[in-house]
Amino acid sequence: MFILVVVYTFNFIDRQIVGILAVPIKAELALSDTQLSLMGGLAFALFYTFLGIPIAYLADRGSRTWIMTIALTIWSGMTAVCGLAQNFWHLFFARLGVGVGEAGGVAPAYSLISDYFPPHQRARALGVYSFGIPIGGALGIVLGGVLTSIAGWRSAFIAVGLAGIVLAPIFRLTVREPTRGQYDGENQSLAPASMKVVAATLRSKPSFWTLSLGAASSSMIGYGLLFWLPSFFVRSFGEELPGFFSWLPAALVPEGASVVLYASYFYGATLLIGGVTGIWLGGVIADRLGASSKAAYAQIPAVAFLLSIPFFVVGVMAQSLTVAFFAFLVPSALSLVWLGPVLSAFQHLVTPNMRATASAIFLFINNLIGIGLGNLVIGALSDGLQERFGDESLRYAILSGTAFYISAAVLLFIAAKNLENDWER
Repeated sequence: MFILVVVYTFNFIDRQIVGILAVPIKAELALSDTQLSLMGGLAFALFYTFLGIPIAYLADRGSRTWIMTIALTIWSGMTAVCGLAQNFWHLFFARLGVGVGEAGGVAPAYSLISDYFPPHQRARALGVYSFGIPIGGALGIVLGGVLTSIAGWRSAFIAVGLAGIVLAPIFRLTVREPTRGQYDGENQSLAPASMKVVAATLRSKPSFWTLSLGAASSSMIGYGLLFWLPSFFVRSFGEELPGFFSWLPAALVPEGASVVLYASYFYGATLLIGGVTGIWLGGVIADRLGASSKAAYAQIPAVAFLLSIPFFVVGVMAQSLTVAFFAFLVPSALSLVWLGPVLSAFQHLVTPNMRATASAIFLFINNLIGIGLGNLVIGALSDGLQERFGDESLRYAILSGTAFYISAAVLLFIAAKNLENDWER
């Protein structure tokens, strides 16, 4: 489990490091916000989403650990290649390659964890696995900021990419392949399901689709914030950031450190503290309440999304960096509460012989919409508002995006009505 979390952490470091590197990349390669969002979002999402389903189909039939080892090697190598890019198209296609690798990194892991832990522990277990999101997001942002300040954005890509390649054989040697369905009674003897059977099963489960679309709605703003908030802090609070971190020891602030480094510390701290707290609480509460009501697996994150909106508004509109920091801590937690409950619900909507494939279909929906459109919508809105608001255009673009949490909550409340009937006993 520890190694799985480490690999997922690298998954998110390589996925999100672009967010903090966007400032120097934009300056050196003369890119617009729309181009940055295409490179950071759509380029990654295209192959990540489309290849995820056939790779997961193989994972339901063969070694999930071997598939993840190969995937880790590919996405890490392509992250290193990003450091060699000379223009927008070089970066765009390198990010396509990162997406190709990461397509095999998550759905097989969901299936593995469901075979490591019994049903009443799965929300917490999948929540712990999802710690890779805030830890990887925070480390990607902070490492990107530090390495950029010391050696430039190209070195940041190369360093984290090579580290992932070193991790790949360690993962293969330490993670065993568990017995499929070992905690699921008679279901463990089921033969691998065909794609036709998987599709027919999911068509009969309306909660699968409303859960997927609800998660995708939240991911639009979630991934958009992961990508754009570092740039927002630089543009809107650039002059205040060094003073906010004046207490840091000199070892953490290289001589002549750019404002990008301070922005990485700022957002990395809110994401790490808030994210880990929210994910753990979501898993614990879901395992507890879900024992008596399966609807709780959807209701808990729906309520969390609605509660997060006013805090996001206060954080985005704050004129004080201190107010922004504490305001963002709360929604950083609430916006990630969904991971443990919803991911656990997906594992229980199907039998063990189709979990990786069903997870990949969910990831297809979630990431094509979330990663592919989230970055792009906020970036395009920012460009459109540039003439009116100048450097503050990103503030209002992010503020507009919080409306997606409302649609996410509505879809999850709808899913809650069907979960009891759709649950695979």
